[in-house]
Amino acid sequence: MTEPQAMMNKNIQKIQRHAAPLRAQVLDGLRVAIIDGRLAPGARLTERELTEMMGVSRTVIREALRQLETEGLIANVPNKGPVVRALSQAEAQDLYTIRAVLEGLAARLFVQNAGVAELKRLVQALDVVTGAYDRGDAQEVLETKNRFYDVLFEGAGSETLSSMLGTLHARIWRWRALGLSHPRRSGSRSQESIKGLRAMLAAIRKRDADAAERLTREEANAAAAEVMRLIEVDSDSC
Repeated sequence: MTEPQAMMNKNIQKIQRHAAPLRAQVLDGLRVAIIDGRLAPGARLTERELTEMMGVSRTVIREALRQLETEGLIANVPNKGPVVRALSQAEAQDLYTIRAVLEGLAARLFVQNAGVAELKRLVQALDVVTGAYDRGDAQEVLETKNRFYDVLFEGAGSETLSSMLGTLHARIWRWRALGLSHPRRSGSRSQESIKGLRAMLAAIRKRDADAAERLTREEANAAAAEVMRLIEVDSDSC
């Protein structure tokens, strides 16, 4: 067994059958392994090895790999097959620029379309995010912020926009995880993020669509700046 194969065996766990669809379990397991660095950039992902390690069929593995390729986490390389993609600063910048525009639009549409019930859910979702930040668990922060934005997108009332943002967030997930868990993350970034989200929510509660859109874009741009800085840090240390 080669060293990369041995590392893959160590980093990928066998799937335990739960109520969630098997494909979703496999997809989540591989995605998290890539996001948190257990599967390093350049690592090969062969169907046979993944089938043996995760205890599922090749069909399930193939479907999960296809989705990960769509999300930009892996790439199919000629004569090598699926490999974990390296983080590209240019791609991250591009995705965050698009994220700022689309999330700003979602905030504007939320002001225009959401009712009292949707606003209450958004307030509750932000409270959960704040608690996750207080506990300092990067994975919990990522998951609760995903839920916060899901509530925002649902309240915007546009299925097309929600679909576009869902695809975008899947592709940007890895960079968001980097920004939250990197050992050299800015010490002030967590408080800045909470402050930005609260300002966004305050504008939404006032039904100020212009301010809500602007503040949402500003928060996305602040997150982008932190990720760009961290990618640069990693690049300088290589």
